[in-house]
Amino acid sequence: MTNRTVLISGASIAGPALAFWLSRQGYEVTVVERSPELRTGGQAVDFKGATHRTVLERMGILDEIHRHQTGGLDQTFIDAEGRPLAVMPGEFTGGDVEIRRGDLARIMYDRTAHDCEYVFGDSITSLTETADGVDVTFERGAPRRFDLVFGADGIHSAVRRLAFGPEADYVKHLGHYYALVETDEIGDFGDTPVLYNEPGLLTAAGGSKAPAFFVFASPELGYNRYDTEQQKEILAAAYAGGGWRVPELMEAVKRSDDVYLDSISRVAMDGYSTGRVALLGDAAYGNTLGGFGTGLAVVAAYVIAGELAAANGDHELAFRRYDEKFRGYAKIARSANAGPFLAPPTKLRIKLRNQMFRRPLMLRGMLWVTDKFATDITLDDYPSLARQG
Repeated sequence: MTNRTVLISGASIAGPALAFWLSRQGYEVTVVERSPELRTGGQAVDFKGATHRTVLERMGILDEIHRHQTGGLDQTFIDAEGRPLAVMPGEFTGGDVEIRRGDLARIMYDRTAHDCEYVFGDSITSLTETADGVDVTFERGAPRRFDLVFGADGIHSAVRRLAFGPEADYVKHLGHYYALVETDEIGDFGDTPVLYNEPGLLTAAGGSKAPAFFVFASPELGYNRYDTEQQKEILAAAYAGGGWRVPELMEAVKRSDDVYLDSISRVAMDGYSTGRVALLGDAAYGNTLGGFGTGLAVVAAYVIAGELAAANGDHELAFRRYDEKFRGYAKIARSANAGPFLAPPTKLRIKLRNQMFRRPLMLRGMLWVTDKFATDITLDDYPSLARQG
């Protein structure tokens, strides 16, 4: 086998999933993660359909995911007085099984930590490809050479920027921002999540261990994504004058040490590889809050590893096959935009959105479409993965 040393940027979902498969083929895998430690918490993510289930079963983690599932609770849209308006069923957002992103990341990490090198608190600063490898420099660590480099570092991927070009060439802002706020000081919202809308705004709270969740319409903003206080100020300005219990939530936001704010954006690329570098997950076809990112990530990891095995490590052939297989499967990420659905721009649009959840036929139709996209790929067996995975 050629190309034995691998660097993966990103230790959330896509990175450890790829590390799982590659380490079992005998690759020497290093995973570098900008955060100082494994990130816990975060929003719920879900899997749906036979394709996702098959990959998780072959990884041997489906039962553990079920043990940590959040339950896919129904969520109730309410008015400013707290009166129910409509119910968004758990199956609409939770798929077949739902789990918090941090819990899934921990499961993936635990399955790979003994076989792979994890480097936390560092990031890639340059990539220089040569005839027989990629020379990599890091923000903190010493320079190293790897045979292959993978970007699994999210929608703001440093690997994509270094290997393909500026973020603005591939990432499109979709007119909304979202925020997740972890806090134990937001009062009693009950065990069932509730969602409150005003035009261009969504506020969500309640549910077991769930962070407060916000979506708001906004043109593209210039801010430091690592400056928590600046993010709090943006959130407070967007929700100033909000009704229901929004003022109470904004006070809790001020006291929180765990605030994450980012744009709802879409990544659009014609190909996911260049030379010895390839992208997967949100770095390649992310669509924030689109509902398909986690499933795409774990399937992509399986396909990339499988194609490398089938090509006996020939990265040019394997990456070409990966591009061909995934271009169609990832097409859903090119069209969906969760922002106007979650935070409709007018009172009328809010009302029409809520009415959809009172129409079973329409709801079943939407669920059928999402299930179809989740399984819209031919999943090869890759015998070498089955033997060693």
